[in-house]
This record gives sequence, C-alpha cells and structure tokens, in this order.
Amino acid sequence: MSWDQQGHGDQYRQQPQHPYGYEGYGQPQQYGQPPYGQSPYGQPQQYGGLQQYPQEPYPQEQAEPREYGQAVAVEETAPPPTTEAAPPVGPAAPQRDRYFDTLRALALIRVVAYHTFGWAWAGMVFPSMGIMFGLAGTLMAKSLERPAVKVVRSRLRRLLPPFWFWGVFVVLAMLVHDWMPGWEIVYWVVPLGDPPGNAWGEQAWEILWYLRTYLWFVLLSPLLLRLFRLAPAVLLALSLTPILVLTFVWAGPDNRVGTALWDLSTYLFCWMLGFAHHDGVLQRMKPALVVFASLAAIGFGGWYAFTHQAGSGTYDLDENPLAQAFWSAGFVMPLMWAKAYFGIDFAWLTRFRRTNRIVTVFNARAVTIYLWHEIALILAVPLIDRFWDVPAFETYLPLDSQWFLFGVGWLLIGVFVLLCGWVEDLAARKKPRLLP
Repeated sequence: MSWDQQGHGDQYRQQPQHPYGYEGYGQPQQYGQPPYGQSPYGQPQQYGGLQQYPQEPYPQEQAEPREYGQAVAVEETAPPPTTEAAPPVGPAAPQRDRYFDTLRALALIRVVAYHTFGWAWAGMVFPSMGIMFGLAGTLMAKSLERPAVKVVRSRLRRLLPPFWFWGVFVVLAMLVHDWMPGWEIVYWVVPLGDPPGNAWGEQAWEILWYLRTYLWFVLLSPLLLRLFRLAPAVLLALSLTPILVLTFVWAGPDNRVGTALWDLSTYLFCWMLGFAHHDGVLQRMKPALVVFASLAAIGFGGWYAFTHQAGSGTYDLDENPLAQAFWSAGFVMPLMWAKAYFGIDFAWLTRFRRTNRIVTVFNARAVTIYLWHEIALILAVPLIDRFWDVPAFETYLPLDSQWFLFGVGWLLIGVFVLLCGWVEDLAARKKPRLLP
C-alpha cells in the first residue's frame, strides 16, 4: 500500500509517491501524451541494477584485484635460459560469465520496452527486476569473500558517482520548473529513501526505487549472508515470509521506510537465490524439487495477480507486490539452478563478434542505460514531432508508431552511453573510455 493510498504522502514530498515496480505500477505514460498519474503502490522502479561480474543495471560491479602479501624470496642463482616464453606475471583477469551477462542485457532491453509500450504481460514473460536482483545477490556473495567493509565501500563507490552525475541534470531541471525542495533533498546524495521531486520530472526520477533497494541490499548483505549460511534451505524458503506479512498482517509505516520495506520484501527471495547459487545450495537441489517449487510459486503469483485487480484494474505484476514476489521467485529459481546444475556459461557467444560486443557494452554501461533511458524516451517525443515538419519523413517514416519511438529511444540511449558512460569508468577507478 503506497503513502498516497493511505493519505500520508504530502508530509514526505510535494507530489504523490512514485508508482510501484521497476517499470512503475500500472500502464506507463504513452509518450507524447499528458503525464500519467500515480499508481497505488509506492515504488517507482525497475530497473535493475548494477555490478561488474555480473554487472548490475543499475550499479556496475567489477571484480577488484586481491591484496597480496610480501613477494617470495628467490635464489640468487639465475635459472638456466629457456626458449619458452615466460608466463605472465600477476593475477589473471577475471573471466566473464556470458550467461549472466546475457540475462542482464535482456533485462535492460525488456525494461526499455516496457516503458515504451506499457505491456502488462511483459513482467510475466521476463521479470527483469527479479533477475537483476538475483544476479546481484550472487555477485555480492562472491565479493563478501573479502572484508565486508571494503566490499560495501566498493559498491557505494561504483553506484553513487553515476547517480550524482545524472542527478545534477534532473535536479537542476526541476528547480528551473518551480520545484522547491525541503530537507529530503539529502536523499539525492545517498538514496536510502526515495529522492523527492516534482511532477514535472517524475517520469525521470521514478526509476530510482531500484537504486534505493539495491543500496539497502548491499548494506544488509553481510548480515543476510551470515544468517543464510546458518540454515540455507530454511532461510531461502523463509525469505518469502516478509512479503506475506506486509500483505496480510501489517502494511508497514506510511513513510519512506515503509516503501523500502515493501521493495526489499518483494525481491528478498531473488537476492537470497543469488546467495544460494554462489554457495552451491541450488546445485545440490534435485530437479524435481526445483520444478515443483518453481511451478508452485509461479502458479500462486499468477493466480493472485489475476484475482486481485480491483485496486489497479490490471494484472500487471508491478501493481501487485505479492504476485511480483512469487512470480519472480518461480521464474528466477530455474534460471539460477540451471546455471549451477548444468554449468551453463554461454561461452559460445564469444564466437559472434557483434552480439558479444553488444552484451559487453550493456554490462559495462548498465547503470548509464538504466538511469538515462527514461530521459532518452522523453526526448524522443519532441524529436519525432519535428520529423512531421519534413514531408519526406511524414510520408515514408512510421512517425506515429510506438516501434519507431522505441528505435529513436535506443539511438538516444546510445548517445547518452557515449556522453555519460565514462562516469562508470571513473567510479570503477578505470581509464575513461567512450565504449568498453
């Protein structure tokens, strides 16, 4: 239940709470039409997010070099000459997992498609947010083999600079359009709560729910991983309990904390699936158990979505957190289990240069694509409007087609990747590049 549904939204910001779900609850605004209204659930969303291996849509997570001790002393006697080439010195570069990379790239494409077309069924065909949180969870478990403080600091460093860079443009634009911020503007520095904004810029900032949820998962992961390893199977099953409690017992406080609780509860199971994948729990599960549990979760989530449309008038999973949680759990579980059980790595993808290149760019620029894609779609509308002034364009181009908007939107996303993607390189302490 959102703040606005309970009548408490005004005390936290000047406009209604953003919609629930990565793609936002309900049908998103058709571009070129008047701004759409708020959805009943207070989560703007999706998309996301984002790490190096595998990277997150939202935060690009890259493996950091390990720290080494003192060099081993060598004998003063020189070794005999050899004609063989000496092996490279230093740690080998981490190998990319193209299976996870491909899932993340598809998730980002689906996110943009949803915001363009507003397909209610898109979340059922491919629940992008659940997949991205699952991938982030397994990477976080891998990273926590190192000291937790260093890992959390690294994640914050990779997430916040791209967010700040993007936020400067959004905040300045809202100030120009008569926005008067209060103390809540601190959430534009560290998004532990939903950053405030005005209705004029809502279509741009509503997606920040994903960064806020990802940030909380990062901060909580050292504790969550310790608890998970006490009883992995039990904790994995119990991770669906919080969303059941919020839905049927207690809806949580009517503030930013309550909104965060809903989002964390919705995707907690997917995050824990990442832990289970890394620790080998999924690999030890019998295929029959995985199939049964997956079908049961999807069945319940689908039934609940179709039988509880009174509040939103749609079966869109982003309008229904309980349905979203169970459907995503049932969908993501076999994807993660198959990776562990069969050792799928999509190594064959490297044989296709262009496809492999696209997947590489999507993963290296996941945060940029996620943050800027809504602005690209917004700008595509007035750009296409200008095409109508050219007779040849009006005659031969499908200017009134949503597919044409989709194509122009991706062209503008590409421009933002070239102009703004270098911030992700700086955040990762790498040399800035136009493309990775």
